[in-house]
Amino acid sequence: MRFRLTDDQKALKDGVRTLLERRFGRTALRAAADRPGRLDRELWRTLGEAGFFALRLPEQDGGVGLGLPEAVLAFEEAGRALLPGPLVATHLAAGTVPGAATGERVVTAVDGPLVEWLAEADVVLGDPAGAVKLDSVDPLTPLHRASAARPGPAGPVAVLLTAAEQLGTATRVCELAAQHARTRQQFGRPIGAFQAVAHLCADIHVRAETARAAVYAAAVTADPADIAAARLLADEAAVRGARDCLQVHGGMGFTWESDVHLHLKRAWVRTRRAGGVTESEERLAEDLLARDG
Repeated sequence: MRFRLTDDQKALKDGVRTLLERRFGRTALRAAADRPGRLDRELWRTLGEAGFFALRLPEQDGGVGLGLPEAVLAFEEAGRALLPGPLVATHLAAGTVPGAATGERVVTAVDGPLVEWLAEADVVLGDPAGAVKLDSVDPLTPLHRASAARPGPAGPVAVLLTAAEQLGTATRVCELAAQHARTRQQFGRPIGAFQAVAHLCADIHVRAETARAAVYAAAVTADPADIAAARLLADEAAVRGARDCLQVHGGMGFTWESDVHLHLKRAWVRTRRAGGVTESEERLAEDLLARDG
């Protein structure tokens, strides 16, 4: 089985990165963090026009006609850029909710007891009855807790796309740690020359690449057990990678001006979505028991 990206897949990945760097670069990211809870509708429509939400929608239905591996690549880039909004729910609703595929409507879903971007959504999948606003640790992800706690349509694809976003964060914090280790000087040397810092950077890289292999493989097989394993590895790579990246940056990593803490906070919030540690571990345990039987 081959997991190497094709030329078309590489072009798609590069194209999404270029689009996001142009429309949601660091200046836009910091502006969004300074006005929490507000979704950029123009950016959302731009994503729709680019086919982000309609990637897996058949061409005869107005979509791009690609598959799950291509959607994973796009969501990886979205995670790397810290793109805000209920991306997964809107993507999954592209074939059923009018306007979702084009970015004209924002769709969110009740994900367990939590709902992301409830106040900004045009459509809510699931029952948000009695939803209470929470103080989200991530300024780019407003949260509500729904007392009914009845989830909308989720499933393996939603779990995998979240893993892809986590992979994007893991990749980005690896880049940030390596860049800082090369440029920050202490005692006349780059801090990356010191063994403790070098080991942190190496660990971040290993976790990110391990998660990448698992996420890409799960995108090809679409097997629920593979997806569960990918989610576990991606959650760990994102959270631990961001924490280690903070250590590489030292005290400045905790300041508001740094982007590192934003990646950590987003990674924390994503771990609370459906398919997190407990659910994925149980899914893997069931698969192992079934094989033994």
